[in-house]
Amino acid sequence: MKTIRVVTDIAAPVETVWAELSAVSEYAAWNPFITTFRGELVEGSRAEVRIAPPGGRPMTFRPTIIAVEPGKRLEWLGRLIMPGIFDGRHSFQLEALTDGTTRLTQAEEFSGFLVPLTGTMLERTRAGFEAMNEALRVRAEAATVGRAAAGSQG
Repeated sequence: MKTIRVVTDIAAPVETVWAELSAVSEYAAWNPFITTFRGELVEGSRAEVRIAPPGGRPMTFRPTIIAVEPGKRLEWLGRLIMPGIFDGRHSFQLEALTDGTTRLTQAEEFSGFLVPLTGTMLERTRAGFEAMNEALRVRAEAATVGRAAAGSQG
């Protein structure tokens, strides 16, 4: 098993980060890694996800949504053909910090007999996680500033 984990602190409340993360139909507008997400965030449902790892070839897969906890966690499980060949358990964890900011952890656990043959794919995937986390940070922080400015004008 191999795991990739990228942690990013975001100067926005967890509700704002969750709102941006869970608006999957908007990913094409801002997300450099997950360029398409079709489906609902409902446990047990299947989605169609297209990723574009930096320096890698875009690929589409159909994971099953396995956990949706608004404001806390989103997870899905993707498989190549059948269990045990190449499985990826992808997760987003949100932690509300005491100063009103959010810690985002994006991770994926890869298992299956093809994992040792992945080569540079895992490093490209890590770079994709970093790019997505940074884009989400910028988007959530801008939304927070926009809300604060609108509130001060009222």
